[in-house]
Amino acid sequence: MKKTENTMAAFGDFGHASQQQKTGERTGGIPVSDLSQNPPAPATDCDVLIVGGGINGCGIARDLAGRGWRVVLCEKDDLASHTSSSSTKLIHGGLRYLEYYEFSLVRKALQEREVLLKSAPHIMWPLRFVMPHDPSMRPAWMIRIGLFLYDHLAKREVLPASRGVDLRTHAAGAPLKPQFKRGFVYSDGWVDDARLVVLNALDARARGAEVLTRTRCVHARREADGWTAVLEGPDGTHRTVRARAVVNAAGPWAESFLRGVAKPAHGEALATKSLRLVKGSHIVVPRVFAHDHAYIFQNPDKRIIFAIPYQDDFTLIGTTDIELHGDDPGAARIADEEVEYLCTQASRYFEKPIAPGDVVWTYSGVRPLLDDASGDPSAVTRDYMLESNTAAAPLLSVWGGKITTFRKLAEDAADEVGRMLGQPNSQRPAWTEGAFLAGGDLSAWIGAAQRPDGDFERFLAAVQQRHGWLDAKLARRLARAYGARIGELLGDAASMADLGAEVAPGLHERELRFLQRDEWVVSADDVLWRRSKLGLRYTPQQRRQVADWLDAHRGRVDMQGREG
Repeated sequence: MKKTENTMAAFGDFGHASQQQKTGERTGGIPVSDLSQNPPAPATDCDVLIVGGGINGCGIARDLAGRGWRVVLCEKDDLASHTSSSSTKLIHGGLRYLEYYEFSLVRKALQEREVLLKSAPHIMWPLRFVMPHDPSMRPAWMIRIGLFLYDHLAKREVLPASRGVDLRTHAAGAPLKPQFKRGFVYSDGWVDDARLVVLNALDARARGAEVLTRTRCVHARREADGWTAVLEGPDGTHRTVRARAVVNAAGPWAESFLRGVAKPAHGEALATKSLRLVKGSHIVVPRVFAHDHAYIFQNPDKRIIFAIPYQDDFTLIGTTDIELHGDDPGAARIADEEVEYLCTQASRYFEKPIAPGDVVWTYSGVRPLLDDASGDPSAVTRDYMLESNTAAAPLLSVWGGKITTFRKLAEDAADEVGRMLGQPNSQRPAWTEGAFLAGGDLSAWIGAAQRPDGDFERFLAAVQQRHGWLDAKLARRLARAYGARIGELLGDAASMADLGAEVAPGLHERELRFLQRDEWVVSADDVLWRRSKLGLRYTPQQRRQVADWLDAHRGRVDMQGREG
């Protein structure tokens, strides 16, 4: 069950957030004098202004737009620039949360797994996990009980149940040290997290929402019956948006938005909660094992890490839990100690040790968790809270959450926004459960859906049959990235030459133009590390070629993806 709070009373003045930011970034509002020197364009009216273009903001925009609300979403950077592209890439219930008695959270996440897997089978698929049993860690009986609960807390239609496994004969035992003779296998799912955000934004836009990237909310004044916000675009121009309600989905910046950018109507407190910012870091190394299962390893410090097949030729290992104090969330980077920790813990299990020198890429993200006074960052709840404030014009702040429960969070948030605006769920009902995300409806290619994993392979075969000229490796990558939208990308192309110049290996001009026009792409990082992970395979020179091409073609589309 979600946690929702309604803050009605005024609590007096609030403090101001620290202004320590990366160059060119601000958390506080802009001075009125700046507005007069660069006056905003004519105002835009909408029902809901959403601040934040991560998974929660884009999920809420999609849900609200699908219910007929007029929605504007602004994101200060690219979509999924921060937390939402820095996860462990899992759609999972969170097996370890059972130890903290988070049964409601686990059940909610387990229920969402199969809903999500069916909504976009091109970017999400089932994944089997192997837990080698270490008798010095949790006893076998405890693991069996936990997996029994994991199997039965929510209905399963696609994912197989857990079972014991003999690692001396199973393929998953081959890369492990011989001391690990037995283990357990269970099911969860994999997701391309950054593309999940983009698919939500695409669906939101298709349903009428305006999605503005590289557009910062620099001022939001609350009044009795609405909000007046000033948005600053990538060129520094200002635009005024008048909204009936504001949704604060700024993730790690949610608290600082309330303390700095948002201004109360009559002195009421906007920030009544505190966030705990917990950094999670991951390393990527050359492929450690050849099979298609992932591993979950128990560590002596009672934490767990995952080792997951990644981008065919790599293994992803993570994560850490490091609490941040006063640091800029956008500047989070992995520390040497974290690299050493992940290598050491993985090497406790793998026969071939993993050393820091093996690491080919790292990434870090900051989880915005609601402060629940837990001493251990790993024990802080991953559940979400929606805080409604109706002391004046409606304000909904999103606290916490995890990627697996984003759809349910968005549904609950849309219900609450409707309630605050006087049109409850009965008038604008929920609709996303069972709905496809952008590119997820493969029926035009394969007929009726069956199983998400099998559906994708049938879809890929149909793509290759229809476009036999398409390189097989490229066909798989494009099918994975775009799903049924691959037809929009390929258009009337009838040969590899029709894809245009190959800007970098496997990346052609036609795809780059499509990304610019349809997916808000501006920079090379947008393409190489968020819309794809091609950056893992490219040399510095090849990455530079992508950046140069985008620089040469910049300005031909605006932040809404329209040609100019």
